[in-house]
Amino acid sequence: MDKPREECGVLGIYSQEPLDMAGLLHLGLLALQHRGQEAAGIAVSDGREFLVEKDLGLVNQVFTEERLSRLRLPGARLGLAHTRYSTTGSNLRFNAQPLTARTAHGVLAIAHNGNFTNAKPLRDRLLKEGATFQSTSDTEVMLLLLARLGHLPLPQAAAEAMKALEGGYAILLMDRKTVVALRDPHGVRPLAIGKLPQGFALASEPPALELMGAQYLRDVRPGEVVWVEEGELKSLQALPPNPAPCAFEWIYFARPDSLLDGVEAYEARVRMGMELFREAPAEADMVVPVPDSGIGAAVGYARSSGLPLEYGLYKNPYAGRTFIQPTQELRDLKTRLKLSPTSAVKGKRVVLIDDSIVRGTTSRHIVAMLKEAGAVEVHFRVSSPPIRFPCYYGIDTAARKELIAAQKSVEEIRAYIGADSLVFLSEEGVRRAIGSPVCLACFNGRYPAGVPLEGEKLALETL
Repeated sequence: MDKPREECGVLGIYSQEPLDMAGLLHLGLLALQHRGQEAAGIAVSDGREFLVEKDLGLVNQVFTEERLSRLRLPGARLGLAHTRYSTTGSNLRFNAQPLTARTAHGVLAIAHNGNFTNAKPLRDRLLKEGATFQSTSDTEVMLLLLARLGHLPLPQAAAEAMKALEGGYAILLMDRKTVVALRDPHGVRPLAIGKLPQGFALASEPPALELMGAQYLRDVRPGEVVWVEEGELKSLQALPPNPAPCAFEWIYFARPDSLLDGVEAYEARVRMGMELFREAPAEADMVVPVPDSGIGAAVGYARSSGLPLEYGLYKNPYAGRTFIQPTQELRDLKTRLKLSPTSAVKGKRVVLIDDSIVRGTTSRHIVAMLKEAGAVEVHFRVSSPPIRFPCYYGIDTAARKELIAAQKSVEEIRAYIGADSLVFLSEEGVRRAIGSPVCLACFNGRYPAGVPLEGEKLALETL
């Protein structure tokens, strides 16, 4: 589908007693599958052995029962897991995470969500100092920075490395002793802490904690390093906080049942729909969401407008991922495989609600399908502002030349997708709906955590 893509989800567990670590992390990864579908990996340790399994594919494709059995250490007390969508480095097996290295800290594993905007100059400096790289992911830059700080305990080494890093990131580290979590000073990417009966768990989103049997405690704070020492949760404020979490976590990426920095994703989406109606009411007969991402905002729009919310589009649950097809004709047919209109729209004026428009191709096909099914009018309402700029903090929003709102006015987009009217939610509406400071860089080009000198996804593959 024509949507922005998240980079990844991360998980970590520290337990004072042995657990079925691989089984718990596998469950947690399934709860985070929406955050990345290109690769998955798990690392576990019992304090002596350190086992890693990872590969390309969806979580259940990678972790067959045979593969999980290789990770089932009887005394496992530590674990790390990752599910990936690539935004720096190609979708290749050697870029799958957790990445590992033998350092002065012993074997060290890292799982990373986000991007370092200064990864290229940092890597160039490390190469000149004699470092060698095994991947083309910016994550390995952090790993090698930590390797050069082996004289410090791991939490303090992480805090020191953060001083050299720019961008948006949530990171989990694991050695044979502990699990360490850190979040950039803007808190761009989410990271939550949960309490297990015998330890602690960390995850990109709280539903993964719950699935692993952990009770949500709080979020890792912007600029904070958190770790477990002698069974207790420890904290170090490594960098001054300047919160600007990614608005798209609430608009689209996070599960609707997630709580991020104290704000419930579903309720924020409902409020976005209410703000949309306040800003752009339409003369219509029904509200139809684009499933599943438009449902929350459609509920809010229907609630405020008094219009009925109708099941006007069917989403095929067995269609799988929409891979790039070799011809435009096949791409169009794949859209029809995923979504098809129902008879509810026949003879009706429809308010169609979606969370975003990136290239406009899918939106155009959806409007056409609704009109072919008998909708007499389609008024498109989008619960985010026009995406005019790329994201450099862990979202694959496509190059700016591919973003329709960077090339066309709202009226030109309306004409292209064939809607009778088109309105995007304002930046102020997003802020009101979320109710806290957020990053809106992909809408307005104001980047709180810096911009890379080379923004190309494959910039680290030049050597």
